[in-house]
Amino acid sequence: MKIIITGSLGHISKPLTEELVQKGYQVTVISSKADKQQEIEALGAAAAIGSVEDVDFLTATFTGADAVYTMVPPTNFFDPNFDLTAHCSKIGNNYAQAIEQSGVKRVVHLSSIGAHMEKDSGLILAHRAVEVILDKLPGDVTITFIRPVGFYYNLLGFIPAIKNQGVISANYGADELLVWVSPIDIAAAIAEEFETSFTGRKVRYAASDELTGHETAKVLGEAIGIPDLQWILVSDEERLRVMKAVGLNPTIAEGLVQMFASQYNGSLMEDYYRHKPALGKVKIADFAKEFAAVYHQK
Repeated sequence: MKIIITGSLGHISKPLTEELVQKGYQVTVISSKADKQQEIEALGAAAAIGSVEDVDFLTATFTGADAVYTMVPPTNFFDPNFDLTAHCSKIGNNYAQAIEQSGVKRVVHLSSIGAHMEKDSGLILAHRAVEVILDKLPGDVTITFIRPVGFYYNLLGFIPAIKNQGVISANYGADELLVWVSPIDIAAAIAEEFETSFTGRKVRYAASDELTGHETAKVLGEAIGIPDLQWILVSDEERLRVMKAVGLNPTIAEGLVQMFASQYNGSLMEDYYRHKPALGKVKIADFAKEFAAVYHQK
């Protein structure tokens, strides 16, 4: 099987590439950076250097492939002029056009928890928009929408607050049950989907561990030498003020606050609990070692 991987050698794409190559698949990794070519080839994959914003490049790269893994690359949330919805929709349309024109019949797309919501989910609406675009592809294109929960590495964003205020503060968490995921477990789910035979559309959630905000803080605190680290719940207004103060794009900040508010009120997680997956192998205690290493470096 010939599989195309987007996302260069990012958090998910690198372990995904390693697993697929190990299983004997012919893998091509798309990267916008030419200096990644040697590293990609060292993994046993081929490199296709170009941009997912170039639909002709995508079409040419997808042509002849049996399957593709698609995702929207990370962007700069501090850019005051950045429009996330427009960006995601553009990339989604590029993928749809390239998939249809190249004749690819199997797609696994990285979406997000909460993509089932039509409103009130903040930034997740941009991910939903991509799902809607891809869902309009012909019925003979089989698509799995992977919806991961909160990434462990997002917790790294709390390090400045821990160092400055001695607490984790957010408009979600505390007593709320949180669900976290490792990119390694997401990659494993994607690889499994490539080997799963079905037709049509499918949603698959990816998660690694479940624990409350307080329990999360305790595990991380013990790893960094602050065993009494607390997770403090703050208002949406206070969280928005802090995000804007550190320079986030105001629209992005508002979208993040709304996203986490919908998580706290339960609406973001409703579909997850209706279709709850088996938890992956990487637990919060495993990630805590990485968290501690970054914490002590800064």
